[in-house]
Amino acid sequence: MKTKSLLFAQMPRVALPLILVLAAVTFYRGHHVPGGGFIGGLVGALAFILVALGQGTEVARKVMRVEPISLLWLGVGIALFSLILGFIGGDGGFHGLWLDEFMVPLIGKVHLGTPMLFDLGVFLTVMGFATKVGFGLQEDNL
Repeated sequence: MKTKSLLFAQMPRVALPLILVLAAVTFYRGHHVPGGGFIGGLVGALAFILVALGQGTEVARKVMRVEPISLLWLGVGIALFSLILGFIGGDGGFHGLWLDEFMVPLIGKVHLGTPMLFDLGVFLTVMGFATKVGFGLQEDNL
């Protein structure tokens, strides 16, 4: 089902990249404070749900390029992998293992470790789940 509003149908073309950048910033910023993966995943899903509302779920699925359920399971796998790395490190699943920090242009110091990997898993899981539900509600076949 597509919208009859020309403005709403064209708005996702401009908004999609901006919202995805906002999702990435929210993910990275939230990595240092609580909530980054979850809120970032919701914001990322919002971008594709807006495309679905404006142009239909078929177009949104083509723009997304990956099935939401696949994204969900990839996220669960990444989160579990980060927990396994914590156990391999010897201090339990939620013990953070860190690589050296390094500088990234326009971002600054980046600290990579298992907490960020876990947050990425949460991001992908939430984004996959929210888009699956959003597309399903629009198609009316959850």
